Order: sequence, then C-alpha cells, then structure tokens
Amino acid sequence: MAFNDISQQLQQQLQQAFVDKRGVSVVAGGTKQFYGRDPGITYEALDVSDHKGVVSYEPTELVVTARAGTTVSELNQVLAEHGQRLPFEPPVFNGEATLGGTLACGLSGPSRPYTGAARDFVLGTNIINGRAQLLRFGGEVIKNVAGYDVSRLMVGAMGTLGVILQASLKVLPIPQKETTIIFHLERDSALDLMNDFAARPLPVSATCFYGDILFVRLSGSEAAVESAYMALGGERLPKTDEVWQSLREFQHPFFDTELPLWRIAMTTAARPELPGEVMIEWGGAQWWLHSDSPAEEIRLAAARCGGHATLFRGGDRSSEIFHPLPPKMAALQERIRLAFDPHGILNPGRIEALNKKQS
Repeated sequence: MAFNDISQQLQQQLQQAFVDKRGVSVVAGGTKQFYGRDPGITYEALDVSDHKGVVSYEPTELVVTARAGTTVSELNQVLAEHGQRLPFEPPVFNGEATLGGTLACGLSGPSRPYTGAARDFVLGTNIINGRAQLLRFGGEVIKNVAGYDVSRLMVGAMGTLGVILQASLKVLPIPQKETTIIFHLERDSALDLMNDFAARPLPVSATCFYGDILFVRLSGSEAAVESAYMALGGERLPKTDEVWQSLREFQHPFFDTELPLWRIAMTTAARPELPGEVMIEWGGAQWWLHSDSPAEEIRLAAARCGGHATLFRGGDRSSEIFHPLPPKMAALQERIRLAFDPHGILNPGRIEALNKKQS
C-alpha cells in the first residue's frame, strides 16, 4: 500500500512519540478545538492539514475518497459539480473544517435522523494507530461488508483510536426540490407533530422547534414536496436554506450565548423539564440547552428520559464533558482504546481525564 511523503512524515512522528510514550495533539483546520475536554497540558501537534485532496470520485457509484486534510467545503464543491452532496450535512465552519476532523468528532447536521449520521456513510478509512502502524479498514464500494466495521469506529472517537489519513464515503444526489414550512405551536404540540411526521411517508429532511415555531424542511422530487406541502399546510418560508445553514454552522441566534451549551440526545417521546432555554432538532431526538445549572442536574434529567447529555461548548472544559458510560460499556471502550493506542499518546485527555485512563 503506497502512502505519500506527508503520511510517512506523520507516521515517523508517531513512531517517535510511541517510543517516548509522549502524547500528541492531532490537529488540522482547528475549527473544533472547543469540543471535548481540555487536558490542561500542551502536547506536540500532529498536523494533518497538508494531507489533502480528493483521491478518487465515481459519481455513478456514489462514492468519493478524500484525504483527511481536505476541507468539507472543497469536497462539497466537487460533489455539487455532479449534482451530489454529503448526506449528513456537516458544518463547514467558515470553510476551514476538514474531513478528518468532521469524522473524528462525528458531527452531523439537520438531516441526520432522516438520511443518517456521519458514520453511516463511511465505507473505509486509512489510519495510523497509536502504535504508529499504517492500517486500512473497509473499502471503496458500497457493498463491502467483510470483517469488522472498524472504519465507523473511528467516527466520533476524537482521534483517540487513530489518526484518520483518508476516508471513502457514500454520497447522494442533491434533492430536486426543497422547501421549508413553519407552524406556530407550543412545545408539546410541536413534539407530537414531529412524531406524527415520523410515522407517515413524508419527504421530511429536517425539523427544528424554537420560539414557539416549528420549522419543517421537505426534500425530494418536485411532485413529492408539493404533495406533502398541500397535505401538511403551514406557512412556506421564502428562503429555505437560511435557517438550516444557521443551525448547521451554529450561527442561529440561539447559539449566541455565554452560558454553557449542552447537547442532549433522547427518545422522541421524551418530555423533559430542563433548567434553561432549549431548541429541539432531529424530530425531538436532539435538544440544545444553554444553562448554568450543575452538570449533575442536567445529566440526571437526560437520563430520566433514556438519554445522555454532552457539554458541547463553554463551561468547565477540565471536567466531565461527555455523559459517563455504564461500567461495562466504559470497560469495553477502554479495551478498544488500549488495542489501538496502548500508551495513550493520541489526543490524551480529550475524552476523559488522564488519571482515569491511568487507573
């Protein structure tokens, strides 16, 4: 398997870090440094931003392969020239977000519950693990199902299992038509309506409730979108893209707060009482909350609804950022981490406290 000079340089840097048992911080566009724990230590940077470019693209096969330093904006542009897109709508963060960072953080946009999450579209990855080994998982075809699905394990691992060098992704055609309609409702009525949508064959591709307004995006063929609009009613927005772009890029006025920002995942049937202002996405499955209430109070409210809460931005970054796992799940996660990175050199402390990994 041939790797270019940049990947070899990255491997050599990791080989030395492995020998020295010295931590490294994996970086590229730097757009998601706010996410995850602050380990309180500055580590040597392992910069993958120059490892970029589209390796291959087969529009008829709906598959693209790109290096990790490729910006999401560049990838979107290449796909758009052939009428295709990344179905999970990742944020571009002013054009600086990279493919590797997007996958490592597992970020998906407004369409996530209707088309799938980032990990659902990953077909294969090339990585360097914490032993400085160059590894390849999965493939570059949609029907590749052999072996363990390690590629998807990399999505959301925050770079703690391996440095993503490149990834192959399934892409989808851009919908022929999109329109957004709004309904003026109270929260419970909006949640009931979103659950009703999920049980019906409607071309819903995004939902958001905020300020007593339910926003619903319809995507698909022109006939399907117009038929759904006639059936649902509501008020049509003249500019469909603006609200969803503001949500995807965290530019909506709701996110303009100095309070800690929480992302809470739960069942769509949940009706939690949360201590602060909320915005609801993903058909009721994702709640955004800005609140300065104690983390234990917020996580307890999420757990009562069968969910979990992540401190997405702000607050005390040296404390628990992610919802604590059940003991058996935590033990399994630690065994997987040790298999890929026995010395804990990849992004140490980014997910959990260093002393917990050493215990």
